[in-house]
Amino acid sequence: MDLNATSSIITGGASGIGLATAQRVTALGARVVIADLNEEKGEAAAKELGGVFVKTDVSDEDQAQKAVDAALELGPLRTVLNAAGLGSASRTVARDGTPFDLNTFSFVIKVNLIGTFNVLRLAASAMSQSEPVDDDGQRGSIVNLASVAAFDGQIGQAAYSASKGGVVGLTLPVARDLAAIGVRVNTIAPGLIDTPIYGEGEGSEKFKAHLGQNVLFPKRLGSGEELASMVVELFQNDYMNGETIRVDGGIRMPPK
Repeated sequence: MDLNATSSIITGGASGIGLATAQRVTALGARVVIADLNEEKGEAAAKELGGVFVKTDVSDEDQAQKAVDAALELGPLRTVLNAAGLGSASRTVARDGTPFDLNTFSFVIKVNLIGTFNVLRLAASAMSQSEPVDDDGQRGSIVNLASVAAFDGQIGQAAYSASKGGVVGLTLPVARDLAAIGVRVNTIAPGLIDTPIYGEGEGSEKFKAHLGQNVLFPKRLGSGEELASMVVELFQNDYMNGETIRVDGGIRMPPK
């Protein structure tokens, strides 16, 4: 699918994998909506890329719809990356016997799983009203970010793994649903990726180097650009549909 003169929504687009993807699709001629909660970084990214920033809680219907509406003003909406997400590490029962806080668990599910589906459904609805781009009847491509934690969840990752496992689980049924309107859906499960979540400075670099030794090959963290490359491939490869792809250097996460 040709992205030139189209619009694209990138949730979590102010940094990391989202920003790297926004830069790539812009280079291909798309105009991006940076849908993020970080106003300072979001505005800066949108200005750099000639796009639009929309402050967006992805789990909020009205805010997500505003991001979709903003995209439609830039051009036909053809691509979406659901990269917004968060984690909260806690054992199901702590060593002192305290159970995992249910509100925290629910919040992670709300943002990572419900937020992904919320943006997906609203964007797909808008795509359904557009003209197909080819003889196959294709109207758009949506990529969600899960995590290898969906398969290799570590100690303390119950909420995060459950949320990302949910994203994996919805991929095929939603792809089947949206086949009727010509919208493809795929999911990427990243491994250890070098994003701002690890901080900056000498201590951070040592920590990331240590983590990288667990990767099969190459023995380092992945880059946002490497993930963005796969996102764009899924956007543009018209025969990719209903799949979850690990991009992880072959890592299989240990229990802790």
